[in-house]
Amino acid sequence: MAENNMDVLTVNRTYKSRIFAMLFSDRNELLKLYNAINGTSYDDPDLLQINTLENVVYMSMQNDVSFIIELGLNLYEHQSTYSPNLPVRYLLYVADVYSDYTKDMNLYGTKAVKLPTPKFVIFYNGQAEQPDRKELKLSELFTVPEEEPSLELKAVMLNINKGHNRKLMETCKTLHDYAEYTSRVREYAARMPLDEAVERAITECISEGILADFLRKNRAEAKKVSIYEYDEERHMRQTREEGVEEGYANGLTQGIEQTAVNLIKTRLLTDEQIKEVTGLSQSQIDTLRKNENTQ
Repeated sequence: MAENNMDVLTVNRTYKSRIFAMLFSDRNELLKLYNAINGTSYDDPDLLQINTLENVVYMSMQNDVSFIIELGLNLYEHQSTYSPNLPVRYLLYVADVYSDYTKDMNLYGTKAVKLPTPKFVIFYNGQAEQPDRKELKLSELFTVPEEEPSLELKAVMLNINKGHNRKLMETCKTLHDYAEYTSRVREYAARMPLDEAVERAITECISEGILADFLRKNRAEAKKVSIYEYDEERHMRQTREEGVEEGYANGLTQGIEQTAVNLIKTRLLTDEQIKEVTGLSQSQIDTLRKNENTQ
């Protein structure tokens, strides 16, 4: 694959960029992150061959950074929402990467085509509780589980919220500072308007040397992106909560109706007693009795 000679990586910005992607679009910072994860000490950012694709798969699949170093294909993605389907999305993405990588190779020949070994890492900083490290497997999504599935993909999810993965944070200062900045935005947004919360977090972090250079150089964009990120995260959280509440309400209603049906079947209670037990109206009980008689 041809090496990308840009000093700054091209990251996927299909909808909106992310602070995480902006930070690690710098080759030097990306190499530091790679070293921290793998326990290596590479110091030449030109070793990175960048292969991030644009408009990959669909809206939710925004792979932040993918690159090749020492014949390893590293796919890094930032997520503020946990999803067990991430291995599927990685499968679709890596298929595109390999397709691009092998486009000039003879896949029908007798000589084996060598592929860079993939490694999938998810950097999670959502508000739902997650362990420091979690392995997600494609095979866990198969309808028929097998001990040795013919197709497997494993992705490691690292919790990069403040207070998690301390050793990793100590090794990569930018990651540590990112966690601190995100934590402050969330803390302040809980008690003041979002715009003010982000502005305060940026001002404090610059004065305290937390992502200071990055925030000085990119203040306006960082503020805009942070507001978008938090709004998106809050919207998704509220949507999930509303869905849970609706599901609970629907389930509760179905349970009450089933209780009423069971009581009707026993013929031991009057309608007045059933209404008292279930809280249903006479018309609702009449409808349930009618439906039961027609079955």
